[in-house]
Amino acid sequence: MSRMFVPGPVDVAPEVFAAMSKPVLPHRSKEYEAIYQRAAKKCEDLFYTKYRVFIGTHSGSGMQETGIRNLVQKDVLCCVNGAFSDRWYEVATSNGKQADKLEAEWGKAIEPEQLREALKKKHYEAVTIVHNETSTGCESPVKELCAVVKEVSPDTLIMVDAVSSLAGTKIEMDAWGIDFLLTSSQKCIALPPGLSLAGTNDRALEKAKTVENRGWYFDLLIMEEYRIKNSTAMTSAVTLVYGLDFQLDRIFAEGLDKRFARHAAMSKRVYDWSLERGMEPFADPKRLSKTVATIKNTRELDISKLNAFLLERNMRIANGYGSLKNKTFRIATMGETQMEDVEKLLSSIDDFMK
Repeated sequence: MSRMFVPGPVDVAPEVFAAMSKPVLPHRSKEYEAIYQRAAKKCEDLFYTKYRVFIGTHSGSGMQETGIRNLVQKDVLCCVNGAFSDRWYEVATSNGKQADKLEAEWGKAIEPEQLREALKKKHYEAVTIVHNETSTGCESPVKELCAVVKEVSPDTLIMVDAVSSLAGTKIEMDAWGIDFLLTSSQKCIALPPGLSLAGTNDRALEKAKTVENRGWYFDLLIMEEYRIKNSTAMTSAVTLVYGLDFQLDRIFAEGLDKRFARHAAMSKRVYDWSLERGMEPFADPKRLSKTVATIKNTRELDISKLNAFLLERNMRIANGYGSLKNKTFRIATMGETQMEDVEKLLSSIDDFMK
């Protein structure tokens, strides 16, 4: 079996594909609605929430747009420290919102004191934060950032993108006070691409009622109306939801705490290996991702040649993202990946370097 160490899409277990191969049901049938609602209920446990989790038929970027269109009439503060947090800012401005950037150097996190100062200067309807910056391998201190928002501006909504971390590390939506928490199917959940999930609390839905021009496809109030009644307002991704329902059972059978520990141990192994070979992580050592290790390419490895070498052994890693291409490389340790897979990869990279 091949192994992809890229930050999504990731490997999907054969038994998950088997679950997805069942005959397609009409998305308005009672049989399908039961499966959909069962999967959505399990998602609540994954998100550590008592509120609803919407299942969308689009990538995580679609849920970024959902959050912006529904929860911001005008003013939003976007915490930007990499490519995907910057994308959320672009989504906000392209939807005509008055978006301000609170920036940190790539590889660094927005720290609580920075956010505190920004919130003292101006009132915002919402703040956007990317929990795990896939481009830099930096994990933001979301729990601490949420505490600052609650203290300085309690009516400001908190939107968190956890696309490359949720189900790989513990994110407690309700306990931390997150109003809108989104992820995608093709990362730590280890399904094919095509689904996005968004935990949405009652406070967020109440705000949506006051916001004009929410659109239709991304309207949370329409999503809620159909969620209560049956499933989705538009055609659901039926076979992917079969897979989600089945995969969540596998995730809970492993145990969430065990799963989080496995992800943390695999990423630590990659960091230890890279440091032993004189290649430091790109991100702040205090803020290292537990799912995507971004490593400085100080040995000037030819990443395309490295990947050609790895592909002969049925493995692949990811080059650096955007401006970090060739300056860094990324090793994702998420989803179905096990420690023995990581050891095999690192040994292979050592062979290439020889």
